Amino acid sequence: MDQKLQLLLTNARKASKNIIVYSSETINKVLHKIADAAIRETPYILKENEKDLARMSPEDPKYDRLKLTADRIAGIASDMKNVASLPSPLGHILQETQRPNGLLIRKVSVPFGVIGIIYEARPNVTFDVFSLCLKSGNACVLKGGSDAEYSNESIAKIIRNVLSEEGLDPNLITLLPSDRQTTAELLNARDYVDLLIPRGSQALINFVRENAKIPVIETGAGICHTYFDASGDATIGQAIITNAKTRRVSVCNALDCLIIHQDRIADLPFLCEKMQEHQVEIFADEKAYVALEGHYPNELLRHATEEHFGTEFLSYKMAIRTVSSFEEALEHIDQYSSHHSEAIIATDDAKVQKFLSVIDAAAVYANTSTAFTDGAQFGLGAEIGISTQKLHARGPMGLEELTSYKWIVTGNGQIRPS
Repeated sequence: MDQKLQLLLTNARKASKNIIVYSSETINKVLHKIADAAIRETPYILKENEKDLARMSPEDPKYDRLKLTADRIAGIASDMKNVASLPSPLGHILQETQRPNGLLIRKVSVPFGVIGIIYEARPNVTFDVFSLCLKSGNACVLKGGSDAEYSNESIAKIIRNVLSEEGLDPNLITLLPSDRQTTAELLNARDYVDLLIPRGSQALINFVRENAKIPVIETGAGICHTYFDASGDATIGQAIITNAKTRRVSVCNALDCLIIHQDRIADLPFLCEKMQEHQVEIFADEKAYVALEGHYPNELLRHATEEHFGTEFLSYKMAIRTVSSFEEALEHIDQYSSHHSEAIIATDDAKVQKFLSVIDAAAVYANTSTAFTDGAQFGLGAEIGISTQKLHARGPMGLEELTSYKWIVTGNGQIRPS
């Protein structure tokens, strides 16, 4: 391992050992000060962010995620203060038992230690991850993408300055160089990093999962479906589908594929009517194409091919699949889902209940938008990501998901019989 990188990781490891001495009051005070500094330094952050934006085409799906605004920074600062207001997840007695021999055995929540995050063009992650890691007693090692290099460096500098001013170890946040070699080194840093969380495209997540020698929690990639059943309410459906697709297209909970029962194909123009205002490009199968032709702008209507199903668009694009039965809708989702967020619009309670129990996803919705898959919306404060796996954490990951546990056993001289 490169000596400079080894020193950075060693210092992060040391910082993680010392965080236990900081009181909850100190941690909360620091988070408030960093949030205030983010607001105060908004012009500086935006200036650095502009350097990154200048290197990326506005047509790139990652552009919206990369872009910071004064309002977005204000929202990030608010999220940090919200995290400060949450109860500490540490030291909770999860289980306690007194054994017949007098031993007291307790299962207690503890930090992981050092959490590594590999992410792409998302500078907000730098603030979000740090606040959650600090509150949960962890040091964080951040490996951002080169697309957000200037933004991430400015944010990390602000955080480290506040930590130093308040007497905390600035190595509680470590921003690694953005080159690919550093990524390879981080994936193998078993003696320094306890957990890796990749946030970004499916390609990034796959790369980390396949190459890391450190435990990984997969987050981020979302191929989200909404199924409009034969029993669906069209007015409710139009609002939900429009919101799920257009609220913010570059996030992982955005709608990618609308599935519609063939008995309601005549309602498709109404369901998609509001999409025109947002210039949403639709890739429709044959039945859906015929239903929309003449009712949706020709320049925005395309024939779907197989590649459009199972695609996370991250832009103003959406696929439509027509099915002949509820079971066919389930099969389509099972085939193409990334196990992130799936929804049904229906008034048939039996179908709703079956959908909610059968669909294998981190978040499953009935008659509402997948846009709600978000830590803040779930009441968790700022999130570190959306886990699409099943071990340890699933769905929005907040403070509790950034802790592990250990068994604490106390006695008064007991020994185990031979």
